[in-house]
Amino acid sequence: MSTPTTNNLIERLFSAGAHFGFKKSRRHPTVTPYLFTSKDGNDIFDLEQSAGLIEAAAAVVNEAGKNGKTVVFVGTKDEVSKIVQTTAESLALPYVTNRWIGGMLTNWSEIRKRIMRLESLMAERESGELDRKYTKKERVMINREIDKLNFNFAGIKNISKTPDLMVVVDPRHDFIAVQEASDIRIPVIALMSSDCDAAKISHPVFVNDALQSSVSVVLGELAKAYTDGKAQFVPKPVAPRVPTTSSDSRPRRPRPTA
Repeated sequence: MSTPTTNNLIERLFSAGAHFGFKKSRRHPTVTPYLFTSKDGNDIFDLEQSAGLIEAAAAVVNEAGKNGKTVVFVGTKDEVSKIVQTTAESLALPYVTNRWIGGMLTNWSEIRKRIMRLESLMAERESGELDRKYTKKERVMINREIDKLNFNFAGIKNISKTPDLMVVVDPRHDFIAVQEASDIRIPVIALMSSDCDAAKISHPVFVNDALQSSVSVVLGELAKAYTDGKAQFVPKPVAPRVPTTSSDSRPRRPRPTA
């Protein structure tokens, strides 16, 4: 039975056009149970089910916030990249919105080296070290490298390990990200339309994944859930280190006198 909160979410989804899927000819078979009907050849999502999926995904994100887990937001489509970035930045969470570089999850040690290179070059530029150490031509090349590294890694440069959860908009478009998450068993919440494969996603959310208004409603719900969860997060106390006594520092018995 729908609650007032759920009904409000359904109304907002409807107003945002979240119920519009793609042409029936593009439908993936796994999406069929989540459809309400087809109209003029276009699939229409059952928004009551979609609202339930959003609430389930929000519960997962809320739990991640409570436990201090890291959630990475992914959305490289032009239509949604800015919304994804804005949402992640508002939560101080990592994001990938320009391009997914192969190995971002499965080859994290190498990706981390590139991030460290970016940090090093940025520090040298800010301190004026680049001006002192390199010629004008060399600085031009280095600045180009910084721009490229920023383009690829700016959204994830502040994390030191692989994330615990992924939120992706259109898993069909960012299929490499989804595959890497699956390979290392990172759960995936996906905002997905009728052309996506639900079998590959841990927590699917069926809405129009191309309309900014639709994506904004869902990401807003997830952001609120994470914020509420993070407010309850209590870092685990670090146990004090007990100094160990080396064998050389132990008191020695006096030797018997003759």
